[in-house]
Amino acid sequence: MFVDFISRTHVIWAFGAAAVACLVLAHGAQAQQQPSAAMAALANQILEAKGAYGAFDPVVDGVIRYNKTQFLQINPNLTRDLDAVEAQLTKEFAAKRQEARMEVARAYALQFSEQELKDALAFFKGPLGKKMIDAEPKAFDEINKRMQVWADKFAEEVNVKMRAEMKKRGHTEF
Repeated sequence: MFVDFISRTHVIWAFGAAAVACLVLAHGAQAQQQPSAAMAALANQILEAKGAYGAFDPVVDGVIRYNKTQFLQINPNLTRDLDAVEAQLTKEFAAKRQEARMEVARAYALQFSEQELKDALAFFKGPLGKKMIDAEPKAFDEINKRMQVWADKFAEEVNVKMRAEMKKRGHTEF
């Protein structure tokens, strides 16, 4: 139950992150505050080290797929041709993934000073930072397992209490 919630939440977060990245790209970065090139490069290295781009890399393919779906709604008989166009555009726009990553890095860089970015990068390249990056997926798996057990116990407790309260109010169908 809880694991399903976490999985759905992770998917929703990934789509939300993708939507934010799309909005950043769609509204033009030139109108937004820009960090220095050095700060963006540092942020990029941090995000790469942390594996954070996994949430944003699907944006390019997702935008292409979304548009394909829109065309299919107009004429479902064009599936084969639209599949071919989707494959073509996926190859043609592969470089857009790097462009999107740089927008994410710029947005990330704006949250920190250059020194903070340098310190964070040094941390993530160091032994403890690497261990954290490697251990976090395992930690979150363990968290999900424990929360599933906890949520199931809590759900049973709530169910018992709710039934008792409903019986007090004369509702015996529970």
